[in-house]
Amino acid sequence: MVKPLRSIFIFGAVGALVAAVALPAYAATKPAEASTPTVQQLAAVDAQSLVVASEATAAPMNRGTFTATTPEEIEKKKAEEAAAARAAAAAKAAAVASASSSASSGKFNTAGYALVAPGSGEVRYPLPLGSWNVSRTIGGGHNGVDMLAPAGTPIYAAAGGVVRASAESIGGYGVCVMIDSVVGGQRVQTTYGHMIYGSRQVQQGQTVEPGQLIGYVGSTGRSTANHLHFEVWVNGGLLEPQAWLAANAG
Repeated sequence: MVKPLRSIFIFGAVGALVAAVALPAYAATKPAEASTPTVQQLAAVDAQSLVVASEATAAPMNRGTFTATTPEEIEKKKAEEAAAARAAAAAKAAAVASASSSASSGKFNTAGYALVAPGSGEVRYPLPLGSWNVSRTIGGGHNGVDMLAPAGTPIYAAAGGVVRASAESIGGYGVCVMIDSVVGGQRVQTTYGHMIYGSRQVQQGQTVEPGQLIGYVGSTGRSTANHLHFEVWVNGGLLEPQAWLAANAG
């Protein structure tokens, strides 16, 4: 009876030993259900990966790639622009003053010329008599007469009136003055083109008298030689300037 009990005990001990050794290994190879990632966990992992990638590839911010946005920077920019505008206006005023000074000091060809056109009528010649000759008249799209004269020769208002336009550049006319007048009850517009830069003596809106000095002969705009381009329009119609002057100047 003792031998059978001993055998049973021995087999039991051996079985227990085998179970103890096998169970940890089995447990290690079986995946745990709790370790399976959820959809939310996967999303969180992906999101983190995106953040890291963004940080790794982001270029450093360069201040030179964006404009001023703070109130202080905006005010500074406005002040700089205002200063530049004032400087430009001062330079323009200086140029006009220099031109006027040059005229009075003899830089322009005023020697032997009166500063007011001779005559007493409503219409005067726009250049001193004997100082010019005609190189081109109306025709082929040319609306006036080209009166050749030395650079700096005085230009006079052919008729009194109000200055319609006065600018350093008016299309192909270059430096130009335009005057609206009434002569003998008719509306007359005269145009004076190609003056010297800075030589205009009248401004838009100014009233001028017949024969008043308005500028000096030059070669600005669409021009190849010193001359006055002179146009005459009466009641909206273009007239031949030389004939008009011959009939009305005095």
